Amino acid sequence: MFLLSLKRHLRAYSIDRPLCGLYNLSTGRCYRPISCKGRIMLKPSDFFDLNGFEFKAVFDGVDYVWEALSRVGRFALEYITSVDADSTVQGVIMPGAYVDDVHAVVIGEGTVVEPGAFVQGPAIIGRNCQIRHGAYIRGHVVIGNNCIVGHCSELKNCVMIDTSQAPHFAYVGDSILGRGVNLGSGTVLSNVPISSVKDQQTGKRPTIKLTIDGKTYDTGLVKFGAVVGDYCQTGSNVITNPATLLGKNCLVYPGASVKKGFYPDNKIIKLRQDVELADKR
Repeated sequence: MFLLSLKRHLRAYSIDRPLCGLYNLSTGRCYRPISCKGRIMLKPSDFFDLNGFEFKAVFDGVDYVWEALSRVGRFALEYITSVDADSTVQGVIMPGAYVDDVHAVVIGEGTVVEPGAFVQGPAIIGRNCQIRHGAYIRGHVVIGNNCIVGHCSELKNCVMIDTSQAPHFAYVGDSILGRGVNLGSGTVLSNVPISSVKDQQTGKRPTIKLTIDGKTYDTGLVKFGAVVGDYCQTGSNVITNPATLLGKNCLVYPGASVKKGFYPDNKIIKLRQDVELADKR
């Protein structure tokens, strides 16, 4: 009965192996990911330091970082079923918090789920996390240690590596946040292209594609938010368009709408705008 309760949360994905890397900058300039002997470098280790990350096995065997998104739910389910049923919740679920099924989640020691938060499994929440009032965790989620999911922040099918934060009004869907990432208030990691339309016969959306050097490559994903490398920060009200990859230690100015594509390590993505002061009449 316990296993059946968990399996109802696991949706199946069919994913083809992506073919290649990607590029794009809002400036229109052409950049490529760092390569080695002509091979595009888009492995998880190019974006994240996984040393000490308790749940790093979710990336095992992944050649392209986005491939991990197709396995988050299954990984969470298998991990949860490996834990003794009486030991899945070691943190504190405060009165007024709602956990859909305590047997479909793991909540680590020192973690606090505040009143008004909603948690649906399968979900792994590590140690010493803050799941604040109004947080909405929709399942298929892996959260590392010392993370923050704040008021009105929504998570689904995503990974948060240790010490990452989505503290205020964030949407993190089909995305991966690296170590030490901080999303400014109102940051939205958009995961479905506005042009995406379900096929009338199959009912399926088209897979998200990326372009590099004039060639188009298929990620195999119908929903793909962002990969945000270690120690990136976004300002308030940033939107990343579907299939955005930020290298390590990037900074995104407040209010920016970030085009899909690859942004190398240590870049500042600036928003340029003119503000005019006029007299009232």
